[in-house]
Amino acid sequence: MPAHDPPADARLLTAYLRPEGRALSALTGILVVAMLLPLAGPVLVGRFVDGALHGRPSHELALLGAGFLVTALAGDGLQLLVTWLSVRLAWRVGNSLRLDLCRHALGLDLDWHGGHSAGQLIERIDGDIDAVTTFSSTAVLQLLGNAILVLGVLVISAFIDWRASILIAVTVAAAVAIMLRLRRLAVPFYDEEREVQGRLYGDVEERLGGLEDLRANGAGDWAVHQLHRNSAAWWRTARRAALRGDGSLSGAGAVFAAGSVVMLALGAWLCRRGELSVGSVLALLRFSQLVSDPLWKVAEQLAEAQKAVAGTRRAARLLATRSAIVDGTAELAGDRSLTAELRAVTFGYGTGHPVLDAVDLVVPAGTSLGLVGRTGSGKSTVGRLLARLWDTEVGTVLVGGVDVRALQSGSLRRRVGVVTQEVELFRASVRDNLTVFGATTTDDATLLRTLEDVGLASWTADLTDGLDTHLDGPGDLSAGEAQLLAFARVLLADPGLVILDEASSRLDPATEDRLVAATERLLRGRTSIIIAHRLATLDRVDAIAVLDRGRLVEHGPRAALAEDPGSRFRALLDASRVAEVVGQ
Repeated sequence: MPAHDPPADARLLTAYLRPEGRALSALTGILVVAMLLPLAGPVLVGRFVDGALHGRPSHELALLGAGFLVTALAGDGLQLLVTWLSVRLAWRVGNSLRLDLCRHALGLDLDWHGGHSAGQLIERIDGDIDAVTTFSSTAVLQLLGNAILVLGVLVISAFIDWRASILIAVTVAAAVAIMLRLRRLAVPFYDEEREVQGRLYGDVEERLGGLEDLRANGAGDWAVHQLHRNSAAWWRTARRAALRGDGSLSGAGAVFAAGSVVMLALGAWLCRRGELSVGSVLALLRFSQLVSDPLWKVAEQLAEAQKAVAGTRRAARLLATRSAIVDGTAELAGDRSLTAELRAVTFGYGTGHPVLDAVDLVVPAGTSLGLVGRTGSGKSTVGRLLARLWDTEVGTVLVGGVDVRALQSGSLRRRVGVVTQEVELFRASVRDNLTVFGATTTDDATLLRTLEDVGLASWTADLTDGLDTHLDGPGDLSAGEAQLLAFARVLLADPGLVILDEASSRLDPATEDRLVAATERLLRGRTSIIIAHRLATLDRVDAIAVLDRGRLVEHGPRAALAEDPGSRFRALLDASRVAEVVGQ
């Protein structure tokens, strides 16, 4: 959809339902038959009663009874079929919407993600759409089907007596008006409830993620207090929404009760005057019940409808959100290695306080650079700008000689590989973890060979189902194995620029030896930037760049800087050696 035309909730659902046109047509046809069949029941019952009162033959009464049974069973069977078809349709549409929401959210900039926790995103992409799917899977039968039923009741009752038809129509109109009016007032409160629910889930996710830090700093009571506050806010908003939503049920119930009394009185009066038979009065009374029953079901669904409307509106707002990073059109050339360059780059994550300050840095193609400095000096920010996770505020970032802002994000991400100390593993098979669910296309033989290249041959041999073995996240691997798996993932993508951000900071020496061998395999013939606190991991790099408070204070060949007693890198080397001796 155009950026200047954000999707409204109704247009959003229409857009996703349009490809299901054939399924909708077939569902509608079955639905019409399923809802009209029960209308024959009251007519047959009325004729049965009149026939019994007038002494009709038993075989005629038996036929009427059999006809009633057949229509009732056929109607119930078709309604069950409609429910099954509508559930399948609703979930197909819901899953398609989930996929697009997830894809859209992944394409938004990190500044946006910084303001939305993982719990909030789960609520937007799954919770809201689950409300839409749950409602839609029953709405077809409860709303459209019952509308057909009400129309059929009005038509057939008009043939029996026009006054009764008018009474049913007035009762239905009054009940619907009350329900819609009160439910409309409840919509903002259901929307607020979903927002508060999203904040609660986001808070829970953040607290669980930082559980160890909370315990270590004695902040457990504070975390529990925050949970109580968010839970109380959710309860208050849910209560306000329920009071306004359920109020419509009481109003509609009073209208239906009055309508039933008036219908019974009208039928008795017409029967005494000889204008209606007893069977006709029973049929009209049954028709009034047929009208009230579906409307009660619709009323019960309206609470879910309001949640679905709120969820659809929020989905539309998310899809209307535009990333601050605008995709370019250029593609990177197919060279094996790529140059990386920062020209007068100043960047501070929008805070006004630069993390990088006028940095000029060039990493020639096919060379390796060790990037060092104190914590907070801007090392990781360099990697993020080269991968275009953020756009620089001042200056230019180039990869392969092209401004990253001019490149297609897909082209850039395919050619730039990033490995951090925090390895993300999916709850999926080994194959899906390596190929990122098919983003990298290759055969199983290549996958196995790559695992062997990074030192995971013995680990692979122990897998019960080979590449189809399911992983339940990082807990199924040691820190070293997870890091090596991340290396294999990048190796399969065959990037021209590799950025290793503290990739060995959490490993023991034995595992680090395996990682060093895997690193040499990964970086061979590629441009690489290695960000590290442990300077021993930089023994084989070509050059060193030292950052201090966002400024590039030293840059040169590693060997020359290591031998220069006055260099900052030499001072860092000496300090790290002293720390190792003290640690021993």
